[in-house]
Amino acid sequence: MKKRPLGSSGIEVAPLAFGGNVFGWTIDEKQSFMLLDAFLAAGFNLIDTADVYSRWVPGNKGGESETIIGNWMRLRGNRDKVIVATKVGHDIGQGKKDLSEKHILQAVEKSLQRLQTDYIDLYQSHYDDPPTPVAETLEAYAKLVKEGKVRLIGASNFTPERLLRSLEASKQHGYPSYQTLQPLYNLYDREIFEKELEPICVEHGIGVISYYSLASGFLTGKYRSEEDLSTSARGAGNKKYLNEKGFRILSALDKVAEKFKSTPASISIAWLLAGHSVTAPIASATSIEQLGSLINATQINLDADSMILLNNASDW
Repeated sequence: MKKRPLGSSGIEVAPLAFGGNVFGWTIDEKQSFMLLDAFLAAGFNLIDTADVYSRWVPGNKGGESETIIGNWMRLRGNRDKVIVATKVGHDIGQGKKDLSEKHILQAVEKSLQRLQTDYIDLYQSHYDDPPTPVAETLEAYAKLVKEGKVRLIGASNFTPERLLRSLEASKQHGYPSYQTLQPLYNLYDREIFEKELEPICVEHGIGVISYYSLASGFLTGKYRSEEDLSTSARGAGNKKYLNEKGFRILSALDKVAEKFKSTPASISIAWLLAGHSVTAPIASATSIEQLGSLINATQINLDADSMILLNNASDW
């Protein structure tokens, strides 16, 4: 399997990231270990999480996903085989999004403790914090890189303006530069990334780790009516996709999946990988069957006709 670089960092990853938002939410630690074992055994190495996962679950306080990943790495003794990506900046109880130097330096210690490691491979700004100057955020990251606690940094959910301002500040002050961007991007949600963010990523050599790569599960094809929305914990979030455009995309996915003897989920990921900017789409799985569909996607090379069909169905 050919690996892909994370920006210009020299760190390479297999072309699929396991989304750790399900750990401690829709799957418990035992199931998480089983899926992580299978993911690593298949040759993949990038696991994405955040300090806030999964605070939204009643009884949780955040950090549950990092804790499960940390327990798994300790028990398996495989830290050197895994690229751990986590995030900072979401509201984890402080009442606001926060990329201040004080918060970052405090939050990283808690993430390191939960992950049971002395370094984070990719530390990402989860959400922008406009009141905090980008230079303050980057200076905090510079300290962490110098101390060996962080290898490289990335951004998520940034506007083009703030991303460019951050890149300029890194260049001007000699701070570490964002090597990755984690944007919302999938067959349904294309316009903002392709029009505003993709050109910046291509120009500056920024790796792209797309989230909601399957549109919260809609692109798997399991939500085709309002009745289907009640079948899972994530179903309610798919109501916005049940429209003419959504059904058009599902129809195209069904046709291409039949052609490749595959699944809509596999084809959706394969479409992302066929583009020229996505490094590793993030996708979650709660069963070995689902994981197999994601892994299969990395082995599919979509032909020109299939790409045209999918592009036209999802065109913005």
